[in-house]
Amino acid sequence: MTGEHFIPFRKRSVIALCADELPEADRKPFLAFTEILASLLHHRFRARIEELKDAYHAFDPDVDERTSEPVTTAERAEAKRKLVEGLATLAEDANFTLVSEEEFSKAVSDHSLLKVRMEVDHDAIDDVLIYRRGATNRTARVPHWFGLRRKTVEFVSYDKVMIYVAFPEDIGEDEREELPFEPGSVMIKLFQDVPRRDLEMLLPNVRVRMRLIDKLLIGVPAVVSGIVVVVTKLIASLGVLFLLLAFWLGLRDQPVDLDQAALISLGAGLAAFGGYLWRQFSKFKNRKIKFMKILSENLYFRNLDNDTGVFHRILDAAEESKVKEAVLAYHLLRLSNSPLTADELRERADRWLERRSGVRVRFDVEDGLGTLRRLKLLTEHDGNTVSVVPLADAKRRIDHIWDNVFSYNDELAELAHVSRR
Repeated sequence: MTGEHFIPFRKRSVIALCADELPEADRKPFLAFTEILASLLHHRFRARIEELKDAYHAFDPDVDERTSEPVTTAERAEAKRKLVEGLATLAEDANFTLVSEEEFSKAVSDHSLLKVRMEVDHDAIDDVLIYRRGATNRTARVPHWFGLRRKTVEFVSYDKVMIYVAFPEDIGEDEREELPFEPGSVMIKLFQDVPRRDLEMLLPNVRVRMRLIDKLLIGVPAVVSGIVVVVTKLIASLGVLFLLLAFWLGLRDQPVDLDQAALISLGAGLAAFGGYLWRQFSKFKNRKIKFMKILSENLYFRNLDNDTGVFHRILDAAEESKVKEAVLAYHLLRLSNSPLTADELRERADRWLERRSGVRVRFDVEDGLGTLRRLKLLTEHDGNTVSVVPLADAKRRIDHIWDNVFSYNDELAELAHVSRR
């Protein structure tokens, strides 16, 4: 993993690692600060998922709740816009990166690790967005030389891949019955450990096609054995029919005697040729079934969640990322003997993370400082440097924000005051 914003630690681990660097007297106040900070960010993120679920409701293929009023075309268009924008923002907060068309085209052009050729039916897709997080260099042993040998190949694997697919609405009634999806619906899926070379297997309506090598493995033996069958079985059996046809066409004067032995020989030859054709057809079908099994097994074990369930997973990841970034930024600024610029803080965070994780992570300093700034925990200085407020002040400020999360607090206080009269 190189240059990723994603911090490869759980939120609790980051907090514990920071706390271990503090004096004993500071640990308990610091842990209390991180607890109320995480609670506040948790509340703010939970409000976002309701907006996403509302926007997705009109496109959810598995929805089982009714709406009070039918959704108009204009409302569907606005809901889809909010869904795409909200999903993009949430994915960015969770340190996901949008896969560009160039990156996807390169992935499709590379040879698949599954040893199958996949073809995407683009006519069945109205829009598609793919987000990925974490890029790990891996190796695998794959069959080589017709399966007689195995070789080691290096490839890039994405730790998480989220896919958004919108299906077209203008589909004829005759075609709708055969479709595996609801026209106009939106499918959202989350996968793990996806090789970059096999990104296209995540798309719906992907078709498995024979590779050239597979066609040769079936075709060459089929042609050879077919020639043998025709020469040894069919030609000898059809000889009587050729003679009979020649007699009927006037090319032969002597009549042909079709006795029982000739008919048995003809039937045996036709049966042998029919059996040969059936065996070749079965080989082709079995090989295709084998490829479909490989594809379905890979999708089954890599699939993490679907549709609205993806929102909860991504939301949880985004929330954890914000907490980790804010806690680490506050911790490093607090330990610093002088205010730091954003670049200086990023360098310290990068070294801190690499020293503890063993991989290079590019700390998202803008997000970390942005969260602290919105919570008024930063002090701005000349020269674009910043520092953080003391721990006791930070706890009081967040506690004040938490106490005023709901705007009806004053109304409840007034009601309580009236009831005591």
